Amino acid sequence: MKNIRLALGVLVFGAITSLTTYILAQTPAPAVPPIATDVTAEDITKFIDGLPKDRVSDRPIRSVEVTGDYRVGVYGVFRPKELPGGSNLHQVNTTEIYYMRSGYATLVTGGTMTEARQENENWARGTAIENGVSRRVVPGDVIIIPGHTPHWFSELETDLTYLIFRPDPDNRIPLID
Repeated sequence: MKNIRLALGVLVFGAITSLTTYILAQTPAPAVPPIATDVTAEDITKFIDGLPKDRVSDRPIRSVEVTGDYRVGVYGVFRPKELPGGSNLHQVNTTEIYYMRSGYATLVTGGTMTEARQENENWARGTAIENGVSRRVVPGDVIIIPGHTPHWFSELETDLTYLIFRPDPDNRIPLID
């Protein structure tokens, strides 16, 4: 009987704790409902087609403030086959979500950057990555790269175009309408 009461008490305590955590974790609705931001397929195609083709271009299409006091940016990227580039480490909390539009490549994430050098207070660059996770990326793939994660295109089979979605909890990225 004592064990049943103890088990029942643990269950009730767990349920109350879970419910309280759930209720307290809810974000109150803003006083003025936010509006949605459109980035159309036409906007994206026109933007990426207009990027320079002689270098890696990673430029913002749009970045906005969203509910919860953070920003989200949508970036267009053109990466020419002839310029694979080195490894990168963004030393910030901003996650990068890649949506591959065209091209084929090998992307390495995690591991340790080789010959790393600090480019600025938030960014280190290296020549490669050792002991990372390697995967072939193709059109339609989505890769989520958390902040503080080394990443590198180790091989480009073709030119690449892709979108990067950057949720920015630290509000570092500039707003662009």
